Amino acid sequence: MALKTSTIGTVAQTVIGVDVASKHLDAAVHGEPSIKRLNNSPAAIAKWLDALPAGSVIAVESTSRYHEALVHQAHARGFVVYLLNPRDVRHYARALGMRGKTDTLDARVLARYAAHEGSELRPWQPLSPQQSLLEELLRRRGVLVKHQAAIEQSLADSPVLRAGSAALMCEFAKLLKQLDTQIKQACAALTLGSGDFERITSVPGIGLLSGAALLTLFLRLASRGADAVIAFLGLDPRPMDSGQKTGVRRLSKRGPAEWRRLLFNAARSASRTKAWQAVYQHELSKRLSTTAALNILARKLVRVAFSLYKSQSTFDASRVIAPPKA
Repeated sequence: MALKTSTIGTVAQTVIGVDVASKHLDAAVHGEPSIKRLNNSPAAIAKWLDALPAGSVIAVESTSRYHEALVHQAHARGFVVYLLNPRDVRHYARALGMRGKTDTLDARVLARYAAHEGSELRPWQPLSPQQSLLEELLRRRGVLVKHQAAIEQSLADSPVLRAGSAALMCEFAKLLKQLDTQIKQACAALTLGSGDFERITSVPGIGLLSGAALLTLFLRLASRGADAVIAFLGLDPRPMDSGQKTGVRRLSKRGPAEWRRLLFNAARSASRTKAWQAVYQHELSKRLSTTAALNILARKLVRVAFSLYKSQSTFDASRVIAPPKA
């Protein structure tokens, strides 16, 4: 496969889009018609990467865990790696007028996306092993909770089956408890006695799980601020304005759904605490729905927790700004 260069910013680079499947990879160089297919195995990936020009750019969609060997090896060799949101790539392909979806087309769209939008993208950076472990534990716990709820709901109207599922629900509870212990241990190993996790969870409403989720994000985004954390979570309100029309704001929901669920639950807990109850009631007094008010409270929790994390201090209820009285 002949290699051409594209210009990202002012630097000429070889830009490659890689569509990832469980068994194989399809690689397309931007501006080249040919596609190279290789096995999705560490050895095949290493051989292919070794043949690429230095400074190449590789764009990949986040696809479960199938992309991990590629992005880690590419980053270790000094290549620029973009790990793209599949939804963004799908919308980009539609905007280009793509009339189908195949592995070949996907690889070419990824290459074009990186070549034209690279100046707006942030290169992927690997997490530490401790961070990866904590995020993996949170993701797996979220999957268990989802399936537990689905089973309980499906059996709700069948007393006989519900009685027979008691043992299964008990095993779910045991496994979740084990995961909670592992999550707590992972947080302790990640902070190494720095007190960061304790500062985050000193905020009323933020517990083990929501605190662990915030810890992973604060470590990732410490240099970028609370707004970046809120955007990563998908808790940022999306404007829908045009001309004289001011549309209804809705959450972008661009981040991981499990992290967003944990922060929403934290806000629900916080709304019942002395520290945050007045803030929550003030939002409700604006005739907002309970969901909207809780999302606003969730953003406040993130901002306060991030401030405590950065300033190395703990929560002080007296510093919560009381809403004006009606």
